[in-house]
Amino acid sequence: MTARYFAPTGGHPPQEQLLTDRAMFTDAYAVIPKGTMQDIVTSFLPFWTDTRLWVLSRPLSGFAETFSQYIMEVAPGGGSVKPETDPNAEGVLFVVDGSATIVISGERHALRPGSFVYLPPRTTWTFENDTAAAVRFHWIRKAYEAVDGLPHPDVIVTAEQDVPPTPMPGTDGKWATTRFVDPADLRHDMHVTVVTFQPGAVIPFAETHVMEHGLYVLEGKAVYRLNRDWVEVEAGDYMWLRAFCPQACYAGGPGRFRYLLYKDVNRHMALRPAFGSVSVPQAALRTAAE
Repeated sequence: MTARYFAPTGGHPPQEQLLTDRAMFTDAYAVIPKGTMQDIVTSFLPFWTDTRLWVLSRPLSGFAETFSQYIMEVAPGGGSVKPETDPNAEGVLFVVDGSATIVISGERHALRPGSFVYLPPRTTWTFENDTAAAVRFHWIRKAYEAVDGLPHPDVIVTAEQDVPPTPMPGTDGKWATTRFVDPADLRHDMHVTVVTFQPGAVIPFAETHVMEHGLYVLEGKAVYRLNRDWVEVEAGDYMWLRAFCPQACYAGGPGRFRYLLYKDVNRHMALRPAFGSVSVPQAALRTAAE
């Protein structure tokens, strides 16, 4: 079956439109419906020309902690020769609409809908929309957590169409995950996958785990369990799930339900003082010593 990917195009709702929508922000999850991705909430980045973006998540106390996620929209002729300004950031690009060219360490790659690119930290790359139509893609960024004795991962350029999905055990293929990275490769500290549910498929229990999630619905609709709530979602909606937020899913159809999924993996849990460190002024220390 041919893959379809929803991509926002912006615009602005009329004054007559009702204000009620499905947007939700809680301490356990957030839902950003496709209808909120209008022109008025776009952002811009240094060193990107003819480009705008919708920010879906960012590191923020009480919100996403491990990653940021953008939907980039690059007009014809636009792009960047200095796309990433943080040398410690790793990234994943997933194209949902249009075509473009990425040059990684001097090697050119043509991108199309379904293209997946993994960029390790300190990778030299450029991006150019050399076509006559806009290109839209997800850009997921994370501060790479290096481990002594493990090298950085390699660059990956592939496409969903070229990666066979892995069925979940006991589901007759009704629930499957397209994995672009070997789960046993511990060099990676995040996974970005495409999850597919056939009509009627379910996550049959309330998953409760340490991984933080970002989920962008690529196709279809479903009812998703988020903490204590069942929420209707459809193509173009975005969900953020905090670590340990209970989650489940029922894909009622009529077509497939598919989403792009982020999660952090393969690292020790950071150990921090429960209340942070207290800074004592040097003058106070001298007074105590005297």
